[in-house]
Amino acid sequence: MRDGYMRSDPRFVAWRKGVREGLDVAGSWLTLISDVTSRGVLVRRARIVSEPVSDYVRFEHHLTGANVAAGEEVRWLPRRRASDLALPGNDFWLFDDEVAVFHHFDGDGEPAPDDEEVRTDSAAVRLCAEAFAAVWARAVAHGDYKVA
Repeated sequence: MRDGYMRSDPRFVAWRKGVREGLDVAGSWLTLISDVTSRGVLVRRARIVSEPVSDYVRFEHHLTGANVAAGEEVRWLPRRRASDLALPGNDFWLFDDEVAVFHHFDGDGEPAPDDEEVRTDSAAVRLCAEAFAAVWARAVAHGDYKVA
């Protein structure tokens, strides 16, 4: 839900310098996604972005084709279309509607010292599931989303 993450990432630094090839997400992630989706596991990611998008979001968009090719479904939601949605205060991953893992970042988008918080309580999991469903319903598929 942020417009920038880990701007110190060497791939992002290279992208800002004009490099466009060889920046794909770590092969281990793509292999994992390919393996789990080939077994029928659904992996979905929704990104909420300000428009016009930041350089970092442009970078993410550039890399996302590899995620999609590996089997991950990715959608993009312009922030203006999320104003009336109840969203958790932090980015999260939701696993099997049973576990929510919140990610904490500092003001510069770098991982905070306590960067992950695992929650299994039904209220937190339900909030994440409902928020994700609402975002997913409004968001645009990666192949159709053009960065502004």
